[in-house]
Amino acid sequence: MSVRLWIAAVSLLFAAGGCAPPAGLVTNTGGPAGAAPTGIVHVATESDADGSTAPRHGAGSVTRGSTAIDPAEPGPVPPAAGAPRPATPDGGLPVPFPLRPLDCRRIRCVALTFDDGPGPYTGTLLDVLARYQARATFFVLGRMVTKDHEGSLRRMVAEGHELGNHTWDHRDLVGLPEAEVSRQLRRTQEVVRHVTGVEMTLMRPPYGSTDTRVTAVSRHEGLAQVLWNVDTADWRDRKASIVTERAVDIEPGSIVLMHDIYPSTILAVPRLLNELVAKGYTFVTLSELYGGPLTGGPVRSLDIPGEAMARLKALDSPAHGHRGHS
Repeated sequence: MSVRLWIAAVSLLFAAGGCAPPAGLVTNTGGPAGAAPTGIVHVATESDADGSTAPRHGAGSVTRGSTAIDPAEPGPVPPAAGAPRPATPDGGLPVPFPLRPLDCRRIRCVALTFDDGPGPYTGTLLDVLARYQARATFFVLGRMVTKDHEGSLRRMVAEGHELGNHTWDHRDLVGLPEAEVSRQLRRTQEVVRHVTGVEMTLMRPPYGSTDTRVTAVSRHEGLAQVLWNVDTADWRDRKASIVTERAVDIEPGSIVLMHDIYPSTILAVPRLLNELVAKGYTFVTLSELYGGPLTGGPVRSLDIPGEAMARLKALDSPAHGHRGHS
């Protein structure tokens, strides 16, 4: 397998890797799919010998801050009709989108979540999500927010995504004194509030590592804990095809864990969005998934009664659900 220099830059940022799943939490770990990722937004790729994909150097490669379009395209692809655009009145803070009145116990919803950013490829991911008019939730690290010189957080807010607290520097909260747990959360709250004006109400503990003490501190800080029930393990398996295979093997109400700091994950997103659109899924924020703000925790997925779940699974056409941003 050839080694790509663009991986090294990301690896240096997070030498410890992404959020390793807590024991017993991984529920979807399907094998690799053979096809390279495809989608409406084309990122030109070439295949390595082992079937993984990597951006080509030069035109068509994944770039910082914007989606790279295939060289065969005549030029940059404009946003889809009705796609959200950044709103920063008078150069000030972004204006958040309101929650959509969705009932995720009646339509197929999935919450895509991205941890550990913002990173050098977050802007590219936001471009892809905008093309599909898909909303997501980003659990950000405070120290990475201070390095965000591309305005990714403001874009997230202006384009309808939700922000969550992932601590300051990705430390295991279970092993910390309560005062340090509180400090990790408060510092991140403060820097995100300063950059975006948003008061986050969600948190995800690094590695999914939590206990009753961490839960109590989080609640005291006004934060609900949200974990996941579908782990793509993209921090370990840096192949777009594997990430896609795991991300599309879901049920309605799922919360999918990914990371926006790995190019392989960004390459996987167009195909997984295409496949989930074909299955009639709506891409929602976590607050939309639950129909409003969460309290307490930790939670891993939307609890859908058996009868309702059976009805949702029986739907076989995208026409039964809302596929995008309304």
